[in-house]
Amino acid sequence: MPVQKKATLLIKNIGQMITMAGPVPRLGADMKQLGLIDNGGVAVAGDEILAVGKSDEIEGRAPLAEGCVVIDAKGMVVTPGFIDPHTHPVFSMTRENEFEMRILGKSYMEIASAGGGIRASVSDLRNSPTELFIQRTSRRLDRLLAYGVTTIEAKSGYGLSTESEIRQLEIIQNLNETHPIDLVATFLGAHEVPDEYRDRRKEYADLVINEMLPKVTGAKLAEFSDIFCEEGVFDIEESRRIQQAAKNYGLGLKFHADELKSTGGAELAASMDAVSADHLVYASETGIKAMAESGTVAVLLPGTTFSLAGSTYAPARRMIEAGVTVALSTDCNPGSSHTESLPMIISLAALQLRMTAAEAISAVTVNAACAINRQDRIGRLEVGCQADIVVWEMNDYRELPYHYGVNLARMVVKKGKLLTGLGNDTSGRKTMGPV
Repeated sequence: MPVQKKATLLIKNIGQMITMAGPVPRLGADMKQLGLIDNGGVAVAGDEILAVGKSDEIEGRAPLAEGCVVIDAKGMVVTPGFIDPHTHPVFSMTRENEFEMRILGKSYMEIASAGGGIRASVSDLRNSPTELFIQRTSRRLDRLLAYGVTTIEAKSGYGLSTESEIRQLEIIQNLNETHPIDLVATFLGAHEVPDEYRDRRKEYADLVINEMLPKVTGAKLAEFSDIFCEEGVFDIEESRRIQQAAKNYGLGLKFHADELKSTGGAELAASMDAVSADHLVYASETGIKAMAESGTVAVLLPGTTFSLAGSTYAPARRMIEAGVTVALSTDCNPGSSHTESLPMIISLAALQLRMTAAEAISAVTVNAACAINRQDRIGRLEVGCQADIVVWEMNDYRELPYHYGVNLARMVVKKGKLLTGLGNDTSGRKTMGPV
């Protein structure tokens, strides 16, 4: 007879427990369905969710192990750990000088043409020690975790040479092994054409295809391949060629697409069965329809438009109405969106993309999980799922976008481990209340 699992962590008296039980991904009107349980409870055994239901039922359904940590949520909101499906987290040099240049009227492309932008971060990566990147990225991950993010997609793309791209991916691998946050690695060797290849674009594409991709995949350093498919960076045919090679090497595909103008990036991503197409500020109606049909996730990055002082945001409502899988992300990077606050992105999604709080939560849980092929394990509070859980200091989930610019994440659980301080209840079991 199998041994009955016992709870090592119990969260009770949850005012609103958002389980995200239901269809995966969430499409259209279903994005407003949160699988919400009032006065809920969740029990965890090790790193997995053991039981979910009404608070007063959970202890009877899930016997407690000796030393079980008991959290009294005191009527607060609980969600799955948030997922950030588009980040560029490995950098040491910040680019606040470029931020000021934009305030004074320079465009992103003007700054890039003058040697700033991605090329500035490339120079920094090539000339700074690995330990510095590990230290600074680790602190960045700490901030993401503090804001309720428990899993991120992490891109390379600031190396643009075989050696430097591999070094950046090795840093991501190191941090995935040593930091509580799970990092899903994406190879972005085609982020820009480096200075030494400015007049030899085809040679750089050949380098990505014939040298970088074999070495990256041979060392199992990435799960996805991304490309900056945009006018002035990699055009449609260059993008198709590089990404087809990546697909042949077994990598899932992602695209930076239609960020600065409509170039057909969304259509290309859909035609290649990409897992996601990201940015999509200027996605065409044809591209939106193609993504809905292919199941390619639209990862929207309103923080980038905000940080670049733009006035045009991705057409989220048209995408939702068309049946596209919509996710949200910080685009955490040193140039165009220097933030670790996914809750702030949710506020921007409400105000600029006209997404409801429920739609935004769907976009950073189940739909974001689909954008990194992790929908079988994360993004939901259901039995057997990974125990990534956040307790939020609010009584109504709609406060999340409304109470903007502050951190309402009170407690974060990653793989069943409570990552904040402890107290004691009268039963003698370890307990946490609001801190």
